[in-house]
Amino acid sequence: MTDSPADRRRFKRIAFDARTELQQGHATWEVQLLDLSLKGLLIERPEPWEGDPTQPFVVDIHLSTDACVRMDVRQTHDNQHHLGFECLHIGLESISHLKRLVELNLADSKELDRELAALIDI
Repeated sequence: MTDSPADRRRFKRIAFDARTELQQGHATWEVQLLDLSLKGLLIERPEPWEGDPTQPFVVDIHLSTDACVRMDVRQTHDNQHHLGFECLHIGLESISHLKRLVELNLADSKELDRELAALIDI
């Protein structure tokens, strides 16, 4: 059995491409979304990057003209090419959109139930 980060993850990441904006204070970055889960997201590191990892961010993932996932997030890692963020708060409408997106991308509906149960346990 391997002990890779993917094996240790409680939440399945799904590759997804959507117009994504990251905000902190008065700064806004248009970023490339690489993947997301019920608990966070991974983006390409924008240049120049001047975000403060000690302060929260807001991310808007535009699914369509009338559907957006908005999360309050904190930066969890920076490897010079990618930035990882953990969700701190997400509203009901946004979590409904995100749940549906994850549901459409998981092969097994029971896996979604396990992820939702794990999210509640956090």
